[in-house]
Amino acid sequence: MTSTQPTFRLNAETAIPAVGFGTYLISNDDAPDAICAAIANGYRHIDTASGYHNEAGVGEGIRRGLAAAGISRNDIFVTTKLWPGNPAWGDAPKTHDQTIAECDASLERLGLAQVDLYLIHAPYGGDQRLDQWRALLELKKTGKAQAIGVSNFNIGHLEEIKAAGLPMPDANQIELHPWSQKPDLLRYMADHGIAPIAYSSLVPLSTWRATPGQDSAKTDEMKADGGAFAEMATKYSVSEAQLLLRWGVQNGYAVLPKSLNPDRMRQNLDLFSFSIDDADMAQMATMDRGDGVAWATGDPSK
Repeated sequence: MTSTQPTFRLNAETAIPAVGFGTYLISNDDAPDAICAAIANGYRHIDTASGYHNEAGVGEGIRRGLAAAGISRNDIFVTTKLWPGNPAWGDAPKTHDQTIAECDASLERLGLAQVDLYLIHAPYGGDQRLDQWRALLELKKTGKAQAIGVSNFNIGHLEEIKAAGLPMPDANQIELHPWSQKPDLLRYMADHGIAPIAYSSLVPLSTWRATPGQDSAKTDEMKADGGAFAEMATKYSVSEAQLLLRWGVQNGYAVLPKSLNPDRMRQNLDLFSFSIDDADMAQMATMDRGDGVAWATGDPSK
């Protein structure tokens, strides 16, 4: 895969572009135009999931985008995710064979022979969790996924894989931003060669999931920090979103901004014409407020 933007290594054969286009809450109907526009505006990394219910639209957008830009499939990095089931929702955990079938179904919806990265979306598999991971190892071996990983896994979930004597994930996609920095988890991941991929990088923005029904659960303590990001963004002559995304890539995380506005799409990609100085990075390091607001990984025993 070729790309002009920096990449982060996932395994010996696979590197992930530093900035991806996230598709959570983009409908299947809106996805083709959104993905096509993202590719036209320079994105070469697209992130979706079975649970987003938009893989068919994302696949159509990729095909249209590639044709319009005159580039090939090898120029695009595509991630999708297994929905593992969730017994708490009356949704039985996927078995090994069901996991393989779910990947095949995602590939069919996307119209792709393989994905660059396939993730288990959450640690909800319970007693099937290790069988799901074994299935992903098989998908990598057969070439349906170039790299494999997990999402929303904590140290306990990762230790379960290690204790079983299985190869560790290439990546763990988790909520990361100045209010949720997860230093212990990141240290564990670094020690075990697991690359972090950041989602919900823009939680500190006042506009993050402000639509009714998408309550971000921000605390008053978090909201009190908000002015600092605006001041820093002004200092660097960038948007607050650019500042927060730059914080991620400067820390070594791929980030996944989402916008349907072409100007903001381009702006969110423009993270490499400035860097955050040491003093501001140090100030942001003091803003950690815990596990985050977008997702709870829960008890690893469940």
